[in-house]
Amino acid sequence: MTAEAQRRRAFWQILLISAGLLILTVISAGSVYLVNKARDDSKWVLHTIEAESQINALLLEIRRAESSARGYLLTQGPDFQSDHEKAVAAIIPALDKLTRQIGDNPAQRDSIEKLSAAIATRLDQFSREMKFVKEGQPDRATALIREAAAGNTTTTITNLANAMIREEERLFRVRTANSDRSQTLAASMTGIGSGLVVLLALISTWLVRRSARARDEAEARMRDANVNLESVVDERTADLREANAEIQRFAYIVSHDLRSPLVNIMGFTSELEELSGDVFRRLGSLTQVPAGGPPLAPGAPGEIVLEGADKQLSEDFSEALGFIKTSIAKMDRLISAILNLTREGRREFQPVKIDTSELIEAIVSTLAHQAAEAQAQIHLEPLPDIVSDRLALEQIFSNLIDNAIKYLKRGAPGEIRIRGRTKLGYAIFEISDNGRGIDPKDHQRIFDLFRRAGTQDKPGQGIGLAHVRALVRRLGGTMSVSSELDAGSTFTITLPIAWNVSNRNADR
Repeated sequence: MTAEAQRRRAFWQILLISAGLLILTVISAGSVYLVNKARDDSKWVLHTIEAESQINALLLEIRRAESSARGYLLTQGPDFQSDHEKAVAAIIPALDKLTRQIGDNPAQRDSIEKLSAAIATRLDQFSREMKFVKEGQPDRATALIREAAAGNTTTTITNLANAMIREEERLFRVRTANSDRSQTLAASMTGIGSGLVVLLALISTWLVRRSARARDEAEARMRDANVNLESVVDERTADLREANAEIQRFAYIVSHDLRSPLVNIMGFTSELEELSGDVFRRLGSLTQVPAGGPPLAPGAPGEIVLEGADKQLSEDFSEALGFIKTSIAKMDRLISAILNLTREGRREFQPVKIDTSELIEAIVSTLAHQAAEAQAQIHLEPLPDIVSDRLALEQIFSNLIDNAIKYLKRGAPGEIRIRGRTKLGYAIFEISDNGRGIDPKDHQRIFDLFRRAGTQDKPGQGIGLAHVRALVRRLGGTMSVSSELDAGSTFTITLPIAWNVSNRNADR
């Protein structure tokens, strides 16, 4: 699968997931809204039913009070009196409850005010009727009943109550329709949402199966490609090792063969230096011939002093020989360094358990004289023990500590600190100083073979750090530097705590 196809697939998968989340969010929000609305509509329907029932209950108490009052008037029985009193006592609470229930409807509030006034009038009539009966004046009570009937108080109460019941029935129809509509919408949204979720699930399943097939095909191709990978890697590794060994042999042969003509050049230069003395003595003797006599013999007593052009020629010749001898010495050191590198590259590492603190203390003691001359103090902090090659570690830390002493600031006390810690199976060593520092642009340059950075006022061939990094890599570790000019340097070395035997002598 191409990268473009993978990007397209990832885009559609993200789009599908986003669409699914959006649909689920909309469905959830809509369902919650519609369910709440249906609940509110159902609550209002129930409220309407309760209000209508309360109106009927109020009418029932009023009719019960009228019936019991007439029965008491006719029979003066205590049962009718008790029933009348209970009915009258229940009318006002029933009216108050109804007032609270219909308080949300302005039209019903107008009706309840009128109904309250009519009920108050009828209750006053009830009170006077019962008073006349108790006082033994039934005629006056009967006349009061006829007066109430003529005034249509009961009819007014009934008509107002019936009007309120009709209003509640209208509200019941409207609210029932709203409740049904809300429930229908909620059910529809749930159904549509469920259908969309099922559709998205089917599309997701198809995409997942398609991705799984593509993954299986890729894994199959990878398995096919990796069938011969191990053999190819082994073959390439063997070729690399052979090439590396060939390079080392070539470097050894070249450096060894270069030393022979270099020795000849050094010998002939020494002979030429000795001959130059005889040549210039003879030249001086020829220029200093006594007047009227033969030239001085070469072995004549007295020192021959060259003058003028002869003297300049002698100085130029000596200077040229000096340059030749200096170049020969430098080439000899470079050849020796190359030979040492090739020998080190052929040496097999032997992993042993090393007390790192003890090893570095021994190195510091051998460099104590140089440190004292440089007015430097070396601080050694606790270090982790590791399993590695002792000689390689000695070369690594000796070179780094020697460089730290060598490149301190002049006229300033030196501070060199060596510390270590462990992390995830590796030992991390840091050698830091307060020396002259290294320009960040030269951080890589200092690890290149035969290359140096900064002021070249110290002896060296520029192979130390290159050799150190090569040793660190062969030991399975890494090396880095952190430094700024005039701010000191910190070299960090990371090595395996337990160098695996499988990594021994591996070319890196």
